[in-house]
Amino acid sequence: MKKVTKICCIGAGYVGGPTMSVIANQCPEIKVTVVDINQNRIDQWNAEDLDKLPIYEPGLKEIVNASRGKNLFFSTEVDKAIDEAEMIFISVNTPTKTYGKGKGQAADLKYVELCARNIAKVAQDDKIIVEKSTLPVRTASAIKSILDNTGNNVKFEILSNPEFLAEGTAINDLLNADRILIGGDDTPSGKEAKNTLSAIYEHWLPKERILQTNLWSSELSKLVANAFLAQRVSSINAISALCEKTDANVAEVSRAIGTDSRIGPKFLNASVGFGGSCFQKDILNLVYIAQSYGLQEVADYWEQVIIMNDYQKRRFAEHIISTLYNTVSGKKITFYGWAFKKDTNDTRESAAIYVADALLDERAEIVVYDPKVSQEQMYADLDYLGTRPPEENRKLLKVVNDPMEAAENAHAIAILTEWDEFKNYDWDSVYNKMLKPAFLFDGRRILDKENMENKGFHYYKIGQS
Repeated sequence: MKKVTKICCIGAGYVGGPTMSVIANQCPEIKVTVVDINQNRIDQWNAEDLDKLPIYEPGLKEIVNASRGKNLFFSTEVDKAIDEAEMIFISVNTPTKTYGKGKGQAADLKYVELCARNIAKVAQDDKIIVEKSTLPVRTASAIKSILDNTGNNVKFEILSNPEFLAEGTAINDLLNADRILIGGDDTPSGKEAKNTLSAIYEHWLPKERILQTNLWSSELSKLVANAFLAQRVSSINAISALCEKTDANVAEVSRAIGTDSRIGPKFLNASVGFGGSCFQKDILNLVYIAQSYGLQEVADYWEQVIIMNDYQKRRFAEHIISTLYNTVSGKKITFYGWAFKKDTNDTRESAAIYVADALLDERAEIVVYDPKVSQEQMYADLDYLGTRPPEENRKLLKVVNDPMEAAENAHAIAILTEWDEFKNYDWDSVYNKMLKPAFLFDGRRILDKENMENKGFHYYKIGQS
């Protein structure tokens, strides 16, 4: 089995950056180069001030600091890194298509194809190509076809190595992975390639946690894992709506069913809805694949997970409006949190975006505080929806850097992200700053209902009457 000494990763985003940083940290004998055509992003990865890394992830800056400049490099010299590497990870964005066939469901693979064509053009010797991006089933065969038909008569082995990272815990997820999945051909060279990649992870993980499959099983497993997790979130969120109508407490229901060993407690926390880059995208991809094979009932089943998630966000926004006497026009509503979950600055598909959009449609004036998300990102998120002109978004939504300033003269506060710091605020001071009656809508169930009501808040906790 050939030992890898040089790795290239194309894509310096939420997957490529942390994954390669951990590999470099755990494999000091391997040179790891992360490349991206986005100069600004690479500059951020190379910034002397580690607080300016493009991604906030607990433990990441320490890992980067330990290896950067030694065997971990960030560069825009894509062709040079491809040429040198024996193993190339493709970790580029695969957004949901916004055009043409499969619009709104299928993954847009144009960046993956561009990577494959560039690798084929540059490569002068044999390479192992590793799919790290979340990809639909049978993408590997398309990549292989491009490489074999446009390359320089060199041999490529294609592997699928999907990531199972949860943002906010990505470094721990990498260092203490439940499993590493490696899919590849069951030919002698395919098995050798799988073993070569496995050997890298075996630097820090026991071999029994590294699962080898065929390519299609690996690609599909990624989509199915996220679909199952999202399904659990939507299931408990559906029950949260019922709890509010029946005087049940969703936390008690969740605890009761979670103690069943067949069900387990994880992903049974009701909230304003799931977000992130993977859940919705992967389910839509699964829906599209099922439809393309004529499995409409399968497609309908998984699409319902998305429908329920959209309903939960819409229900939360509508509850704010109805509680504030059926009008929020001209009223200041404060958002605590914009990231899709705590301990990350990622906002993709965040519930806050869609709740804000619904309230802005009602002419609410929103003020947002989030400890890690920039003003530019918030505006970009709203502008991407295309609901209203960008200048209107900037007029109606303001971003501040102080949670107490955000609460000043607010009609209501909505908690959209479960940041730990929100639990420890001086809520008496927050109450005193707000207009009365002071409404508090807890979309993440992080505060105590009795305590908040004793302070004077009109308090709503999702999943509880």
